[in-house]
Amino acid sequence: MVSAERAYVDPSALRSLYVHDDRSARFCAWRRRVGGSLSITRFGRSEIVNSVFLAVHRGVMERDAALAALADLDADLHEGRLTLVDVLWRRTLDLASELSVRHTASLGTRTLDVLHVATAMALSKSHFLSYDDRQAKLAKAVGLRVLAP
Repeated sequence: MVSAERAYVDPSALRSLYVHDDRSARFCAWRRRVGGSLSITRFGRSEIVNSVFLAVHRGVMERDAALAALADLDADLHEGRLTLVDVLWRRTLDLASELSVRHTASLGTRTLDVLHVATAMALSKSHFLSYDDRQAKLAKAVGLRVLAP
């Protein structure tokens, strides 16, 4: 089993901890088994915050529930279940561009797909957790072990 410290979790997958969806039970079970602290960038945190309020916009949850979800996210950061990490963004964006040149034509990856995989690489992660097929294919292509609990 992978340790939390070795895994990059796509923020859209991590969102399943804070907004109930069809993957939440499986993801929560995986999270309990793994333990440790998962890394998240400030960009990843902002993606989760936005997706929570996008759920409000789409009528999936009420604003009060969204605020409670953000409080849970902040509690996970404060209590060490998540750790805010920094990346060298110039290097990471350059790597994302390189990944685009090498893989986008064949895999159909989008900008955020290559950015998340590049971030995992910049953080020296060995595993990549995502429920997105394009991200998973790119992660596998660059040698990351793909997880989708």
